[in-house]
Amino acid sequence: MIALVSPFFLSPLRRVSVTKIVSKPSSGISIESIMMFHRSAVFAAAAAFIYGASSGTAFAPSTSVGHLVSRTNSPTIEQLSQSRQYSSTQIQMAGPAQVDLTGKVAFIAGVADSSGYGWAIARALASAGATIIVGTWPPVLKIFESGLRKGSFDEDSILPDGSKMNIEKVYPLDAVFDTADDVPDEIKENKRYAGLSGYTIEEVAKAIEADYGTIDILVHSLANGPEVTKPLLETSRKGYLAASSASAYSAVSLLQKFGPIMNEGGNMLSLTYIASEKVIPGYGGGMSSAKAQLESDTRTLAFEAGRKWKLRVNTISAGPLKSRAASAIGKEPGQKTFIEYAIDYSKANAPLAQDLYNDDVGNSALFLCSGLARTVTGVTLYVDNGLHAMGMAIDSESMSDRNV
Repeated sequence: MIALVSPFFLSPLRRVSVTKIVSKPSSGISIESIMMFHRSAVFAAAAAFIYGASSGTAFAPSTSVGHLVSRTNSPTIEQLSQSRQYSSTQIQMAGPAQVDLTGKVAFIAGVADSSGYGWAIARALASAGATIIVGTWPPVLKIFESGLRKGSFDEDSILPDGSKMNIEKVYPLDAVFDTADDVPDEIKENKRYAGLSGYTIEEVAKAIEADYGTIDILVHSLANGPEVTKPLLETSRKGYLAASSASAYSAVSLLQKFGPIMNEGGNMLSLTYIASEKVIPGYGGGMSSAKAQLESDTRTLAFEAGRKWKLRVNTISAGPLKSRAASAIGKEPGQKTFIEYAIDYSKANAPLAQDLYNDDVGNSALFLCSGLARTVTGVTLYVDNGLHAMGMAIDSESMSDRNV
């Protein structure tokens, strides 16, 4: 018996008893017709369930920054029994699908302000009841903590129920260092790291284990390429490897160190970009290569971590967002920034010509990190208004005389 969600059913849909109908040959109904009807009923119910779940609050797309999903104490999807025989499957109504992460601990690596996707993911998870802890790059840690104390992010912290997201703890994290032995003297002596210690991936994992025991959700919201404004043909080996280290291998290292303290059924999520598979001029310095690595590693880690720790590993390919970090990517005098060009291009060419907000990615992340996605792993989920599907720029000069 499977309880399904559907806004279309006003009463429970019961199974069709093939044996009872077939026992009346005078009706002229064939066995094949009955089985076809029965299968159609089951498939229709399944389709209704998918629609109901995707249109519920747990999946509702954000229409503005600050609009998030919410939790209610209503029935959830329950697996009662399974059978390979159609005639033994019964379908009943249940309440709307909900996401409840109460008691779950989520560590989001790479949060330093309220403008990026990492913050939006944290808010979405918090709206479902998760405990939120974050990792912040040491050079900007003091600024971020000061902003939290002063209430600079309060407006962006409001949850659907009117409460404010609480970040329980902020850990200094520099994800290009795996262990304390990896930190060079030039970093230790750097004034931006003054007074800080324990910021390598291994040390942060141990600190979180000491504070919380285990976690359930691990989010990799990290990317950095020191030569991102350079074309690949002008990128140095050092710059290329630095981009891979900070943007791709850091995810591998995070899972290596955090996997052992993650609860079974947990999920790791990262953020990627369409430059991994399509040419995006201006997104250079090896960053496109790093994103391709990240997506490939997502599939491999999904297998390895799934077998070793029963964890899921997914990534979201997010569309362009004018975050603080993205806005820092090069700007030529008298021209728009790279991210402004990317946003304008997306609006002009994506199937859905609408704004993309950070909460759109937050809501998608909430689904992937919840039990509703318990069988989803190794996936690159596009949250970009469909831009990834396009093979032609409809706003190009060659299309100027064609009404598309």
